[in-house]
This record gives sequence, C-alpha cells and structure tokens, in this order.
Amino acid sequence: MELFFPTAFIEFMMGVAALLVGVMSLVVPVFGLQILTWLALTTAGILLSRRMFTPKQRSRLVLEESRDGRTLTEIPPGEAGRVLCDGNSWQARCEDEAIAIPPNTKVFILRREGNTLIILPTSVIQP
Repeated sequence: MELFFPTAFIEFMMGVAALLVGVMSLVVPVFGLQILTWLALTTAGILLSRRMFTPKQRSRLVLEESRDGRTLTEIPPGEAGRVLCDGNSWQARCEDEAIAIPPNTKVFILRREGNTLIILPTSVIQP
C-alpha cells in the first residue's frame, strides 16, 4: 500500500513492528504483551522515521545586515509601517522616533528585531 498511497511510512512501520513481534512470539507467547509491544514499536517507528525524513531546519528568509529598502507606507514618528526589501514586505520602524518617513522613500536597514526592521532614511545618513 505504501507504494501506491504514501502515508509517511505508517503502514511500513506497522509491518516492521509486526515482523519483530512475530519473532518475539516464539519466545514470549503472551498475546496481550504481543499487542502492546506491536503498538509501542509501531509508534516508536513512526516517530523516529518522521524525525529522520523531515528537514532539520526549514529554509527561512534571512536578512543580511546593512541593506537598502524602500518604504511602502508612511512611517509616522514612533510608529511602524511597511518597507520593501528584496521583494518582501516587512514591518519597519525608524531608529529615530522623532522622524516621519513618507512612502516610497529609500531607507537604510540598520538591523532586524524579530520580524521588524529598524531603519533610517538614506537622506539622514548621506549628506
């Protein structure tokens, strides 16, 4: 069934556990213990296979330091707005809380705090 309907190795692990319990039944003929062992081996096999076959770290959008961007919305003094950086829209706020930044203004990205970019207008940085 796993060949035709991929179910994340669930049926495969059930079969492997059944084979192991079959070998165990030659030594331990207690039916209740065989069922519990089969359930435990199946569950452990499924959990271990998911850990092995899922990526350890999913690709995340990484923002390098010191980049340029452009404001999408107005950023009022002390409040947040939106900035376009590398084709993605980010929440952003100005480092200087006394400055208002109009839309479509080039900005310099100083750093990232969580999902918020800390920016300054390039007109403040460049003379």
